[in-house]
Amino acid sequence: MRRDGRVPNSLLALLSRDWLGLPVALLVVGVGGGLLGLDAGWAPALGSVVVAVGVVLLAGASRHLVSVAREARAHPPPGRLVDVGGHRMHVLAEGEAAGGPTVVWMPGGHAPGDEFRQLHTMMAARTRSVLVDRLGTGWSDVGSFPRTTAAEAEELLAALAGAGERGPFVLVGHSFGGLLVANTARRRPDLVAGLVLLDPTPLDVIAFAPRNALVAGMRRKQLLMAVRHLFGAHRGRGGRTGVDCAAASIFAELSPSGLARVGWEAVVYDGDLGDLPLLLVTPRDLTGGEMVLDAARDAVEAERIRRFYLVTRTRYLATSSAARAIHTPDGTGHNFPQEVPEFVVDAVWGLVRELGAEPR
Repeated sequence: MRRDGRVPNSLLALLSRDWLGLPVALLVVGVGGGLLGLDAGWAPALGSVVVAVGVVLLAGASRHLVSVAREARAHPPPGRLVDVGGHRMHVLAEGEAAGGPTVVWMPGGHAPGDEFRQLHTMMAARTRSVLVDRLGTGWSDVGSFPRTTAAEAEELLAALAGAGERGPFVLVGHSFGGLLVANTARRRPDLVAGLVLLDPTPLDVIAFAPRNALVAGMRRKQLLMAVRHLFGAHRGRGGRTGVDCAAASIFAELSPSGLARVGWEAVVYDGDLGDLPLLLVTPRDLTGGEMVLDAARDAVEAERIRRFYLVTRTRYLATSSAARAIHTPDGTGHNFPQEVPEFVVDAVWGLVRELGAEPR
């Protein structure tokens, strides 16, 4: 495998094509047919099995394509599709600006903007609010490979401009989305009035934390899901294989070796954001994330791990001289945007008002 990544990225790009299952299945059927024609005692039995497998794969691949087409017809994009580097990105903007900055939301993982639809709807009743589907999510095209935080920061800015949204913006990002919006603010501070980071991912936890089986398995899980979707081997509604492949691509950053390749472009370091108003919103403890302590060999190491995660949660406070922190309500964990949406909207609205919005 080539070190420059072109081979694996080309394979991901190929796997992201929803139609790929059809030629693969037909190839399997063809191999089985070839075995049936061999003059060997074992050939008919093996050939029959291979043909049967190919037929099953063909049926699954057809089911997948029908499912993707049905979903596209049943759920058209609610916002605009704008061109970003030859690919379409989906932008949903609603609400009227209240004399201050527009709020742009970015959920965690590699989730579509629609994950924050509830927060967006609540904010749009007060001011201008925007959801963006990163390439490879939601209604956006898959885009090119590799997917990286650095590239997606540039694409986010291009999508906002293409949709006619003008800064200044208050960028709000959760978890991996927090890392993305912090990168966006570092690149174009002139377009950003403020930043709200909802328990954002600090690169320290990728580089230095004990091995976390959940994080380590994220990329492998997405690749497996892509293959299952490709051949219709899933429960419930299907999904585009490109969504799985895009997530698998960007999750390659979530390892020490992956971070070594992109760290300088993805890191937002001490002082990088100048005096940008920054609100860091985090739980006060490890509620919901206690599994990170499973890596501890004894009570002493467990305390060290606990302290490590709690301290790295505050890492972004050093990026701006105008940063401050607040804690989420007691009993909430990393997924607090879904647990206490009213609290999140009120926190963001508080910063928007400080930056000049008219009360509503």
